[in-house]
Amino acid sequence: MSAASIQSLPTSSRQAARLAERLGLPSREIAIHNFPDAEIRVTVGPSSPTTILYASLDQPNEKLIALLFATEALRRGGARRLVLLAPYLCYMRQDTAFHEGEAISQNVVGSLLAACVNRVITVDAHLHRTADIRTVFPGIEADNLSAVPAIADELRKSGIDPATIVIGPDAESQPWIADLAGRLGLSSTVAQKSRAGDRSVELHFLEPARIAGRPALIVDDIVSSGGTLIACARALAASGATAIDAVVTHALFPEELGCEMLRSGIRSIRSTNSVPHPTNAIELDELFVDALKSEMLRPGPTEGSR
Repeated sequence: MSAASIQSLPTSSRQAARLAERLGLPSREIAIHNFPDAEIRVTVGPSSPTTILYASLDQPNEKLIALLFATEALRRGGARRLVLLAPYLCYMRQDTAFHEGEAISQNVVGSLLAACVNRVITVDAHLHRTADIRTVFPGIEADNLSAVPAIADELRKSGIDPATIVIGPDAESQPWIADLAGRLGLSSTVAQKSRAGDRSVELHFLEPARIAGRPALIVDDIVSSGGTLIACARALAASGATAIDAVVTHALFPEELGCEMLRSGIRSIRSTNSVPHPTNAIELDELFVDALKSEMLRPGPTEGSR
């Protein structure tokens, strides 16, 4: 039995197999059988003492149940340390009750996963008022990796106009926009955003003169409805941007929405491979290899350790 291995949910199997090859680990796809009444049966491969579960948690509801079943089977099969690698981590946006009676999904999902695994690794989790992801997962290790190094590497390789201004769609994006711009030697600014609903967003720029006559690169962590990206592109066009491109960490939007984004003035859209999507152009493998090196060097977990 290998001291460590990777097992993945079916939707993440290609990414997991590539990462396993980079790490020199065996990999296995977890089998999920759907019964007629919508219940599922989950079958894992042979457990390793340290097992890495690769599961990007977009479209999360069935995946969460499958993960819970998989951790039970892996523990029973001999796994003593489980590491959840979830490039996209679901249910993080609801970190408080905005209206009476609302569930705080971040608390629920955090506690649920913390009871099943020893460590969670994710990328650009959708945290607002939560300063440290470790508070989401009580009693276990947790890492919120930044996709900025991988995005910067891809932009350097593909080439970027030095006059480009890096654009954040709102004030919350300021830290990673400044980080990316600094790595590439570019200037940056963020839009002022007001939201009336999931699909109703208005944006404007306080200093449109900084944008006029220059190419713009919008950088966002998550795009699901596309409303923010489209509104940002329209505001940039109104401010005189000569070209508009976009880079997204987590592309959750349906493929057909890409056409509407292009009609709004966006020339190209690139995303990381955190979630399988037609726009994937930026690999996160190097981030994950670095994050998992400690697992390869870690002494074998002892019986009963968590």
